[in-house]
Amino acid sequence: MRRPTPAPAPHRSSDAPPPRLYRPEEIADALGCSAWWVKDRARRRLIPHNRVGRAYRFTADHLAEIIRLYEERPTQPAQTAARATEPLSELRAQTDSAQPRRPVIAPATRLQARPPRRQQQYGAVA
Repeated sequence: MRRPTPAPAPHRSSDAPPPRLYRPEEIADALGCSAWWVKDRARRRLIPHNRVGRAYRFTADHLAEIIRLYEERPTQPAQTAARATEPLSELRAQTDSAQPRRPVIAPATRLQARPPRRQQQYGAVA
């Protein structure tokens, strides 16, 4: 007696192909850094990644998240940033009238280089 073969499952939208996995070298090219940097950050678990065997692999979503993680925002408030785009002549006119200039104060102590260790250790200059 022959068993009937099971009917194929209907195609579901969740049967989408798996995402493409990128190698560290490809991610490094996209980011403009070295593959060593990418692997080092993945090893330290500082960037998102997948491990396939002993290899680090990245998806397009991982790349987008890495870019977001290392994005830097301006530290100046919006008002100060807007003033930075003004012409220099207008900026000087505003600062001269609004704030008096402060005198430049010299540092109180002067640093001195210490003698070489070899001279201290052996009593002679090499």
